[in-house]
Amino acid sequence: MQTHIQIGLAQINPVLGFFQHNVNLIVQAAQQAHHEGVHVLLLPELALIGYQAEDLFLRPQFIREQRLALNVLIEQLKEFTDLHVIVGHIKEEKGHLYNAASVLVNGQIKHTYYKQELPNYGVFDEKRYFSAGQEASVFEVQGHRFGLAICEDIWLPHVAAQAAQAGAQSLLILNASPYTMDKDDLRTDVLRKHVSAQGLNTFYCNLVGGQDDLVFDGNSFVLNAKGKLVLELNTFVSALGIVRLSEQGLEKIDALSLADNQVAAMSRSMQKESSECIESEVWRALVLATADYCRKNHFNSVALGLSGGIDSALVMAIAFDALGPDKIHAVMMPSQYTADISVNDAADMAKRLNVRYDELAIAAGYESVMQTLAPLFTDLTPDTTEENIQARIRGVLLMAISNKFGSLVLTTGNKSELAMGYCTLYGDMVGGFAMLKDIPKTLVYRLSRWRNSVSPLIPERIITRAPSAELRDNQTDQDSLPEYDVLDAILERMMELNQSSQEIIEAGFPKDDVEKVSRLLRISEYKRRQGALGPKITRRAFARDWRIPVTNAYRF
Repeated sequence: MQTHIQIGLAQINPVLGFFQHNVNLIVQAAQQAHHEGVHVLLLPELALIGYQAEDLFLRPQFIREQRLALNVLIEQLKEFTDLHVIVGHIKEEKGHLYNAASVLVNGQIKHTYYKQELPNYGVFDEKRYFSAGQEASVFEVQGHRFGLAICEDIWLPHVAAQAAQAGAQSLLILNASPYTMDKDDLRTDVLRKHVSAQGLNTFYCNLVGGQDDLVFDGNSFVLNAKGKLVLELNTFVSALGIVRLSEQGLEKIDALSLADNQVAAMSRSMQKESSECIESEVWRALVLATADYCRKNHFNSVALGLSGGIDSALVMAIAFDALGPDKIHAVMMPSQYTADISVNDAADMAKRLNVRYDELAIAAGYESVMQTLAPLFTDLTPDTTEENIQARIRGVLLMAISNKFGSLVLTTGNKSELAMGYCTLYGDMVGGFAMLKDIPKTLVYRLSRWRNSVSPLIPERIITRAPSAELRDNQTDQDSLPEYDVLDAILERMMELNQSSQEIIEAGFPKDDVEKVSRLLRISEYKRRQGALGPKITRRAFARDWRIPVTNAYRF
């Protein structure tokens, strides 16, 4: 082996299906890597396409256009002589479609590897689209032999063992692994167990960016053959990491930013540290998810109902970090039940953030609707019907603003409320992106306090006062729901651990609370099916992670 080989990991943020854009990102990364003296450049899983393409994989024209883009990429990479670029793409062969990784060098495809382990759980559905590979793929650079693996391959031990048996000394792993809390430690533990145990160096390159209800965190890293961490890239930003491989082993050379037009400025400034708290990590995930959803779907501004409560305040603070103040329109829509302090706190926060702020009272609209319904509602006692009418009037106003100005409406409901159906269909659920959809209420408070420790965006009274929908006199959330610390603990056991109500009661939770949570979780499924998408943060998020029938008599 010569004196050294430099290996680069480029965690990039592609736009799904925008092939020319993704080719440009890869070429730019290759150009910078070549300039830095890199010999082998590793990119994420399906970097040429973006992840997940879902049923676009079933469209022949999509496959053809991707193949043409790959040919363009090969041609453009020719100028970087002897740079081995490992690119994730799809490959069609003999009527089968494969999740593939190819080694591109000097205008040729030198090797191609097919993903062997196809995940088919949680948010993954790869067996619907792909056939599984069977063989290792090993190539040589300056006397050192590199094996290839793709994402799920390394969650089982046999793929790394197979590569080692084929002569590999290092394993290059392409990934599109979505973010969930505390997943980074799990990844390194698995790789030490399955790859380092084979005596292989590990190069793990993960995708970065938001894609619908997923956000990819990057957090690419390198382990030496003994499992020691050599390099770790920052989360939620595009970056190029470089290490040197020599007779002495692996050493970190550099970690550089890659320009990708990301607008998540706050995520860049809040750089990851080894001691980063979970609130900081989740915050940056939500910032990137929001910024990318707007950018990739061509929304230049957002609108939200700012109620003076903690959920809408948190949504606006995240939008502020993701988009900047000039792209946010906050609308306070008071009713006769809205407290003066709610109006004052909403106005205070809007002023702090210097966003556009309007107050649109709903009293006249509410009275008009009630007069229209009066012939049908004569002698009937007011109930949640009247409360929901208030929420739906607000939804109408927000969607009118969206239609007129082209703004994306951000919904403000959190995971705890959605779980319990403590939200109004076609009312406060109206919108295009549910930023807090997978954020339990207890985490809402933690995130708000953490962000205020960086700079005080949210008025303190919003955080400390009792939460209320303010749809009737003297209303608080706890009139209808268990205390949020109890509710969230029950939901975690019921949703993430699949525990039965009886198991949860036996663990010491109040029987009435558990049975109430179980019932509301079940009967509220129809609402969630009609709600906006939002980023996955926990181990089990509503939507693709949570697939419970609407018509369902089973008791959890």
